[in-house]
Amino acid sequence: MTNEIRLESFHNKTDGFLYEFFGCHKVEDNEYVFRVWAPHADNVSLIGTFNGWDEGCSVMRKMSDGESFEITVKASEGDSYKFCIFTADGRKLYKTDPFAFLYGYPDCSYARVYNLPEKAPKVYRNPGIGQPINIYEVNLLSWKRHKDKSYYSYADLEKTLVPYVKAMGYTHVEFMPVTEFPFDGSWGYQVTGYFAVTSRLGTPEQFKSLVRAFHNAGIGVILDWVPAHFPKDDWGLYEFDGQPLYECPLWDRMEHTGWGTRKFDFGRNEVDNFLLSSALFFLEYYGIDGFRVDAVASMLYLDYDKEYGNWTSNIYGDNRNLEAIEFLKKFNIAVKRYFPDTLSIAEESAVYPNLTKPVENGGLGFDYKWNMGWMNDVLFYCRQDPYFRSHHHNKLTFSMVYSFSENFILPVSHDEVVHVKGSVVNKMPGDYDNKFAGERAFLGFMYAHPGKKLNFMGYEVAQFKEWDYTSGIEFFLKKFDKHRKMSAFVKALNFFYAVNKPLYEIEDSWEGFKWIVVDDKYNNLIAFDRYSRDGQSITVIINFSGIDINGYKIDIEEGSYRIVFNSDSKKFGGNGTLKKRIFKTIKSGQYGKHCIYVDVPKLTCIYLIKNTILGDSKC
Repeated sequence: MTNEIRLESFHNKTDGFLYEFFGCHKVEDNEYVFRVWAPHADNVSLIGTFNGWDEGCSVMRKMSDGESFEITVKASEGDSYKFCIFTADGRKLYKTDPFAFLYGYPDCSYARVYNLPEKAPKVYRNPGIGQPINIYEVNLLSWKRHKDKSYYSYADLEKTLVPYVKAMGYTHVEFMPVTEFPFDGSWGYQVTGYFAVTSRLGTPEQFKSLVRAFHNAGIGVILDWVPAHFPKDDWGLYEFDGQPLYECPLWDRMEHTGWGTRKFDFGRNEVDNFLLSSALFFLEYYGIDGFRVDAVASMLYLDYDKEYGNWTSNIYGDNRNLEAIEFLKKFNIAVKRYFPDTLSIAEESAVYPNLTKPVENGGLGFDYKWNMGWMNDVLFYCRQDPYFRSHHHNKLTFSMVYSFSENFILPVSHDEVVHVKGSVVNKMPGDYDNKFAGERAFLGFMYAHPGKKLNFMGYEVAQFKEWDYTSGIEFFLKKFDKHRKMSAFVKALNFFYAVNKPLYEIEDSWEGFKWIVVDDKYNNLIAFDRYSRDGQSITVIINFSGIDINGYKIDIEEGSYRIVFNSDSKKFGGNGTLKKRIFKTIKSGQYGKHCIYVDVPKLTCIYLIKNTILGDSKC
């Protein structure tokens, strides 16, 4: 493809492979070509260690489109460089390369010459909608730290994180953003390098090896990806050539005021192609298996985080960002076209319809949407003292009103264990034992509720401390009985979920779910059945109250039932008060109905099966 054709595609068509053209590329030994898009610039010079940072030494020539610049120079891999942009109003801007594959460390304001890595073979196939998905969300900078507080490198994580995730029984791992960013406190969400993994933790080859190790362990890798906004560091994308370029120039669409960042100019073909290329690059060269697209609601709505009068409507007079909507469709179409097995997940906090319907059927084309409503409702309920939970019973049940409207993931993410929200175990009221019992009951409900699962690191050891990005998870807590047994509980629950089809196979219709007890707010108790396509079932009973309930009547099909999972088991840190495991139904009044009577300890979730055809945790 000639330069002219490539530039034409960049400006006027869909091109998700711009990383093959823009940025820095090896031509032959010690010779590299550099290209940059800067349409408002008077001139551009390449400066770096190879020319003594001399602004007059390597003046770039304007290309055929009149907007891009190019130069070929002698350089070596690892050399540092920037673009010196001479603006129309006489300023000089020192900008890093938006398409760089590697940046400096600890100063990521300059790019480094780096050869395009080899493509990653596609070896992992993501599960379909009827398969288990159980995601462990990780911040790679703070899962573990060395004694001197230094980061675990990609190589360290390959040796420690991969076997840990495998041993705990998760199906996927989700990395909070690892695309290059300048400030640890942004958790990676203020991205300055959309084609590079952060140099804090090692080299691109080491990151690729980490992904490959997860694949070899049978675990999919999801990347948290941030197309909604970018930071205003003066050396980054911010007003790149002296004027708004990657950001929208309109006064009401330029800024995310709440975050202090700039919004991308969706609908501008060059910007859309830049973002598409970022996604396809990580799929093609690192073998990533999916994306969690951050802050989708902020992209979809013109009035997101804005007061009345601070935004203007679209051509139809409403608040939809039509250009961003089309970009998201374009993104999902491109990803599925080139990498059909890719998981595409929307973190969307509003109620935009049909996110998980195919684009051709009027949707946005995502595979899954985070169920923020379920998360907010259930965590609110769990924070209440059991004595007052009867006033909030609908928080447990309301999600089933809309549960089949989208393909959902139930997320208990990093956002829920920071900013004085409390860790998962510390959200639970009561004394030490009740907090642990409350977390186990909550997780038992989560894993039985329709929707795939996502939990953030640290919950599995019942860490009381909120997540702190400057230090590691407190795994030392496993020295203590309650915390060690919580870890055993999470592991057992993960494996039980993975082998029992009723918990994951039908999550898009009422064929997979039936309420047994839905409105007993006075006892804080719910019960329901989950079904697989072949008719297998699991009966779930959860007592969210602070007292044991004896002889509770459960209407159920005739037969013999056995408890196969009990969160109150002593092996999980419970009291072990429930001794009976087998229940045989008795007739219940007229019409041939049957029931069982079950003792349900306080803050306990139990699973029962009919016969012994499903997996059994033997607890």
